[in-house]
Amino acid sequence: MRILISGASISGPVLAYWLTRYGFDVTVVERAPALRKTGGHAIDLFRPATEITERMGVLDRVTELATANTGMTMHRMPGGHQTNVDLTKLFSATSSRHVEIMRDDLSEIYYDAGRADVEYLFDDSISAISADGDVTFESAPPRRFDVIVGADGLHSNVRRLTFGDEAALSTYIGAYLAVISTPKSAATAGQNIVYASPGHLAGIYTVSHLPDARAIFMFKRTQPLEYHHRDVERQKGFLDTEFRGLAPEVDSWLDELGRTPSFYFDSVTQLHMDSWSRDRVTLVGDAGYCPGPAVGGSTSLAVVGAYTLAGELARAGGDHVRAFAAYEQAMAEPVRNSRAFARRAAKTLVPGSRAGVWALTAGAQTFSRLPAWLGNAVARANPGGVRVFDSMPVGDYPMPVR
Repeated sequence: MRILISGASISGPVLAYWLTRYGFDVTVVERAPALRKTGGHAIDLFRPATEITERMGVLDRVTELATANTGMTMHRMPGGHQTNVDLTKLFSATSSRHVEIMRDDLSEIYYDAGRADVEYLFDDSISAISADGDVTFESAPPRRFDVIVGADGLHSNVRRLTFGDEAALSTYIGAYLAVISTPKSAATAGQNIVYASPGHLAGIYTVSHLPDARAIFMFKRTQPLEYHHRDVERQKGFLDTEFRGLAPEVDSWLDELGRTPSFYFDSVTQLHMDSWSRDRVTLVGDAGYCPGPAVGGSTSLAVVGAYTLAGELARAGGDHVRAFAAYEQAMAEPVRNSRAFARRAAKTLVPGSRAGVWALTAGAQTFSRLPAWLGNAVARANPGGVRVFDSMPVGDYPMPVR
């Protein structure tokens, strides 16, 4: 059975790994000319995704490249009041088995885990898909596949070709996220620096093995901005306008906009689809059910989704109709829970008032001062809170044949 996956970031390589272990013939097509190794930001693997990573035999490598961020200094603006936060206690409260790692590092680890058994087509993209599985590429010759999977992110090309315009399927939930690369000297390994003001959050961090530091920005907007998701210069202009003058340190990060080797900018948007499958096509991760970048545990959700889709295809013996239905049923509750959490987080993570900024910084400091056992107990007592990502089920599927 021949399966085509579009996208080689997180869910694509994870899905490819498990499908080849079940005996499927897998091709991955990726628009970029190679794995993306610049830019990106730190992401979280919660317990279910960590367990799947361990089953893939690469958890030790993930742990070796973990960010090891243990502390955070928050500056409440205006005024600059300083709050120190113990991140280890916050991470412990969110998950019983948590790892923070740079997105690009995780992508490379998953890619390396299965690359020997997978055909990768870089610097190419899908231009057409028929209901029978005929696929036309921008560069490679046409082929026929039994299943086509869109693992190509929030702005999925496969979803557009199969389900239509993104605007009809997405819901903006009130914020924007940006990441830029800055000189490594702007940050200290293991320590996050954050500036918070009403409607704005800016922070910087680095990791010992990175050649640079990463500045991350989030800001609130009642209505979505007008721009194309590939119009980088316009996005840089929005970012500079929103944050210029927040603090001298933040201004120095913004000064890198004209020469940063990498740049990310996107709205915090959710996808809402009645079904992620049509004919021989299905979607996984952000391409099908993005809960919202940075606020909804989307990386762990994508890893669990990829593992589940591969398992259901194996359990169904390649019957994609039966497998797609089981996959959507298995992921329905985790997706609902992640979306609900993301909507709450988008409102509270970037406070809209000075009182909200005070509450955010004071709450983080108070929580980090609690004994670890008490903080964990408080988190577990709220089933819809930060522990929601630990509740995602990891299915029990047949043992892989390879």
